[in-house]
Amino acid sequence: MTTRNWLRPAWLLNRRVGIALLWLLVVAGISAVVNVTGIHVLGSIDGWERWLRAHAAHFFIWRLLLYAATAYGWWWMRGRLRQREPSREAHQRLLRVEIAAVITIVLLEGSQLLRHG
Repeated sequence: MTTRNWLRPAWLLNRRVGIALLWLLVVAGISAVVNVTGIHVLGSIDGWERWLRAHAAHFFIWRLLLYAATAYGWWWMRGRLRQREPSREAHQRLLRVEIAAVITIVLLEGSQLLRHG
């Protein structure tokens, strides 16, 4: 193994991984800019936190809309996947992923409710 090959792992050169990393950086950058702008506009971190608490219901509705759009997209994709792979194993994999996703969302929203209840 040469030094050049060691420094360039094959998975990093994968186009899908590169696009996913780019989206991750874009989302993280946008969230940082929004937070810094909010702190600057409201004058302090405490003011920004008060504003976020005051608008928590709006953010909850926004998250519900995102969950609904994601569920609709999942339902559409699930139908196509079931047609392509009608086996019982594929159905079981989908079911496990769906259960894990629902549990994750319930835990995330439950932790928000307990934190800000």
